[in-house]
Amino acid sequence: MQGVPKYTSFGFFELILQKAHIMVIKLKKKKLTSGKYSLYIEYYKGKTRDANGKQIHSREFEYLKQYLYINPKNALEKRENEETLLRAEQILSIRRAEYAQGKYGIKDRSKDKLLFLSYYDKLKEERYESKGNYDNWDAAQNHIESYCKTKNTTFEDIDENFVVGFKKYLNKKAKTKSGTLLSQNSKYTYFNKFKAALRQAFEDGYTNRNYATAVKGFAMGETTREYLTYEELQNLAKAECKHQMLKNAFLFSCLTGLRWSDVNKLTWSEVRDEEEGSRLVFKQKKTAAQEYQYLSDQARSILGDRKQENARVFQGLKYGAHFNAEILRWCMRAGITKHITFHSARHTHAVLLLEHGADIYTVSKILGHKEIRTTQIYAKIVDTKKKEAAYLIPKLEI
Repeated sequence: MQGVPKYTSFGFFELILQKAHIMVIKLKKKKLTSGKYSLYIEYYKGKTRDANGKQIHSREFEYLKQYLYINPKNALEKRENEETLLRAEQILSIRRAEYAQGKYGIKDRSKDKLLFLSYYDKLKEERYESKGNYDNWDAAQNHIESYCKTKNTTFEDIDENFVVGFKKYLNKKAKTKSGTLLSQNSKYTYFNKFKAALRQAFEDGYTNRNYATAVKGFAMGETTREYLTYEELQNLAKAECKHQMLKNAFLFSCLTGLRWSDVNKLTWSEVRDEEEGSRLVFKQKKTAAQEYQYLSDQARSILGDRKQENARVFQGLKYGAHFNAEILRWCMRAGITKHITFHSARHTHAVLLLEHGADIYTVSKILGHKEIRTTQIYAKIVDTKKKEAAYLIPKLEI
């Protein structure tokens, strides 16, 4: 027809869909430093304006963990690119169909037949960048698989009894690798990951009820956090330790609160000697959070003279039974009978800070806690010591 322009670009159809307030779902790619493209789906929900009139675009992204060679070098890489792109386009088609089914009220009966464990595994892999969280999801998955016995559990099998059954399983049957029953906090963590998956399944339309709210979870248990008093730490500093590097690392952790993992990986490039004093600029291994922490003169002196920037500060540290046993022997030489581990140094730092007047918010930031409630356990320890101190004065004869 004359007067009607011919558009071959998908951009024209995007414009029509956006004006009709229909979400645009399309496949996109992101260039990586590895020499590959990472494929992802963009969900464009349109644009709005904030209170100041600024235009805001609403987008969400789903990374497919599918990768293309940017410059395929041979026939094999070209074929892999073709297969990867085909898989990504198939996922795109499914996502568009899912959106259409939801928008127009079409019941997707195929979701009932999908495997719950496959869905859980997908959610777990989405958390790969968050090491600590990923490990918890992975550990919980082992128990979910044991509970399901077979890997054929579908969403059609999930109901309130299924959720109650898993809670009972964690409470009575699930065991650690060493064959002991789970601790209270392990049950709390694993059941929460299980419920998080159920909550997401409901939001994604796999279940018609949010079973995460159907059953009350476990209460978090308060663990015993062994620590050293100032006097005990002083005695330990004077006592002989078979491995000087272990002694330096432990005392450094007591003075800074760094975890074993961060002390072990610390390099000289992360130690900044500046006019105002020394500080650490590093990423926590557990949370991947960027941290900035000032060092006392004593903490800096433990590190010794600078070496090459990429060299480890504490060379020769090894996590294992030998070093753990040496910490206990070292404590015995200092007259300390508590069961002290390397992590006790971190607890020691927190308690000493609070006892010497640091506020709990500052302590929380130094330890790198995401939530203040994680730090509050140390405040309870200090309160207990204050209560004990109230009874130190001998009773008067009145």
